[in-house]
Amino acid sequence: MDEPPAQPQEYLDVLTKTGQNTRVRKLRGDVHRDGDYHRAVHVWIYSESTNELLLQKRADCKDSWPGQWDISSAGHISAGDSSLITARRELQEELGVNLPEDAFELLFVFLQECIINDGNYINNEYNDVYLVTTIAPIPLEAFSLQESEVSAVKYISCDEYKSLLAKDDPDYVPYDVNGQYGELFNYIAQRYKENVEERSLALQRQLNRYAPIPLSAELGGISDSDKEALVLVLKAAMIMDDIFHQQVCASNPALRDWLKEHADTSPLNKLKWKYFGINKSPWSCLDENQAFLSTADSAIIMHSHATKLVSGWKGLEYKAAFPLAKSPGANFYPSDMDKLEFELWKNSLSEDERQEAMGFFNVIKRHSGVTDTPSDGGNADQSIHDLYCVPFSQEYWSYLTKASELLYKAAELTSFSNLKKLLYSKADAFLSNDYYDSDIAWMELDSKLDVTIGPYETYEDALFGYKATFEAFIGVRDDDATAKLKLFGDNLLVLEQNLPMKDTFKSKDVTAAPIRVIQLLYNAGKKRFKMLVLLQDVKGPQTVAFNLPNDERIVKDRGTSMVMLKNVSEAKFKHILFPIAEGCISKEQQELVDFDSFFTHTICHECCHGIGPHSIVLPDGRKSTVRLELQELHSALEEAKADIVGLWALNFFISQNLLPSSLCKSMYVSFLAGCFRSVRFGLDEAHGKGQALQFNWLFEKEAFILHPDGRFSVDFDKILTIQATGDKIAASSLLEKYCKITNPLRLALDKLESAEVPVDITPTFTTANQLLHGRP
Repeated sequence: MDEPPAQPQEYLDVLTKTGQNTRVRKLRGDVHRDGDYHRAVHVWIYSESTNELLLQKRADCKDSWPGQWDISSAGHISAGDSSLITARRELQEELGVNLPEDAFELLFVFLQECIINDGNYINNEYNDVYLVTTIAPIPLEAFSLQESEVSAVKYISCDEYKSLLAKDDPDYVPYDVNGQYGELFNYIAQRYKENVEERSLALQRQLNRYAPIPLSAELGGISDSDKEALVLVLKAAMIMDDIFHQQVCASNPALRDWLKEHADTSPLNKLKWKYFGINKSPWSCLDENQAFLSTADSAIIMHSHATKLVSGWKGLEYKAAFPLAKSPGANFYPSDMDKLEFELWKNSLSEDERQEAMGFFNVIKRHSGVTDTPSDGGNADQSIHDLYCVPFSQEYWSYLTKASELLYKAAELTSFSNLKKLLYSKADAFLSNDYYDSDIAWMELDSKLDVTIGPYETYEDALFGYKATFEAFIGVRDDDATAKLKLFGDNLLVLEQNLPMKDTFKSKDVTAAPIRVIQLLYNAGKKRFKMLVLLQDVKGPQTVAFNLPNDERIVKDRGTSMVMLKNVSEAKFKHILFPIAEGCISKEQQELVDFDSFFTHTICHECCHGIGPHSIVLPDGRKSTVRLELQELHSALEEAKADIVGLWALNFFISQNLLPSSLCKSMYVSFLAGCFRSVRFGLDEAHGKGQALQFNWLFEKEAFILHPDGRFSVDFDKILTIQATGDKIAASSLLEKYCKITNPLRLALDKLESAEVPVDITPTFTTANQLLHGRP
């Protein structure tokens, strides 16, 4: 008689006591014999309508807690496997429930340390605790139980289960509900004991921090055919917002559509939808990405084939899940990937492949997560090679093909030759994933209609700062204002040569940055169709200028180009900066806060992104870039650099009699008021983080003075070097010391909050709406 095939042995990754992967792999039995720290997953199935958790009864043959009631599904994370893939696989293998990734909400990581079986089984286990929220209980006959693991399942109310655990009932695997594991019950209780009135008031307070502003632009001199082209570009720009929602979080598009569909069902739901529209996600930009929604607010998704079919039951409905803590890697990387895994994979690649992995225009995925069927795990050969790159052109194909078609049609209609070239090249780039030529065409744009569309900024990638998000800024060029600003672009090389830093760090090939001033017509927006509501702004802080491209190849070869949004700047100054000055600046210096100073420093800030270190040589002789070396710290340091060097540049221009000396004092006081404006965006936002660093450093050096009446003034009487050396340790130390809400900052912020000074504006684009609805 043939013997049954031997079961593959399961290897586990051995961790340090603090949870770091040692890269040592051992057999599962040896890990528990020796008490090694390792990883596992806990998956809870929760029925929303009945407030019940699903429990499984462990099989009598199990080597730990046999015959006791336990978590819905659980299992070790095999060597080389990922957490989320393991959670999906365990749920399918043990219970026959096959669900996609967006059903799993990571709640917390729980360290379980215990010794059982007379000391023969030592469990030192880091458990990733997931919650799957179903609308109603799954019929028990729908489960397919793995006999070697599970003997039965049942539902139990959360309160009853918590009580049994608190009493150490011997029929249940023990967990300390008064310790960290009690968080499971706390999360559920907080979500469903909602005080509608209190929550509505809280959301209204968050909304009140934004001043609604209508933005328009004069279209005089624009031909009818160019207006037709503009409408097509606006529709393509709206598609960028669809992509952006997907880039932030996998379940974000479903959440957006659900909130929009239900916005009119209650006043609270309308507030949820309005605040989501500002943040473009369930995390509040002005509250350091604290969640203002939970999975309980999310979309209901039907998965009719998740389990065995049961007569009379339509199938499993679950809530599209998202974590309370925003993922630092957004949706650019697997949600359970950490930095170590990425770095190990990256280091195994060829040089060209490494550059691609760190590139702007792709996402990182897992081979083991390609299909809806979880992969098999448990062997020692599974490794870091599970990761791979997917270009944007493939990941967002359905969106980008539509946008490309619209841009091709717009290019055929427009009479502006430079714009025609840009639109054709950008349409090609959407399909080829090669943005070099289209970015060059954008820099050379000389058109009454100004178009910026595509993947650019990397702020959403807080893990490394590598991946670009899609965006769009559509405007009408202000010719008079543009002509006045030629001074700054023409003197960029002179500024680089005179930077207060070692000559070895200075670039010899700085190219003058073209500057365009526009009246903003539209940026980002709602979903492409059903435009029954006014178009809104992009996620988070409304930008007043941008300096692009970020591609270091182009920065090195051609420099950068800048676009100033004058009508946005005017709105921010009027509704935010001037009220800040009235509340926080000494009365003697308030008159020095003026729009010209604010706007001029903004120009200099954006210009100075194009100078200073970009491509660098490391101490060991390797060539690299500041972005690659500083990774997630790059954005904050770069914003701080541009601010400080911008002030220095203005002083330099004044000393050369290129700007009036009257600007000298007003630019510093306007900058001080601007510090309070940017810090209010929160320390998770690059500009806010950079401004906190600068304010605290300058306050420590007594350049900013706090008076007894709680107002500030300027006393008129290292960042570049850190960037130039690519010194991430020094950058981290600088940010750790100065990037915090100190007492002087807290005093100013509390005063502004009490006075209900808006933190930002939310534009509605009136001219764009008129065009899209066929009105002249």
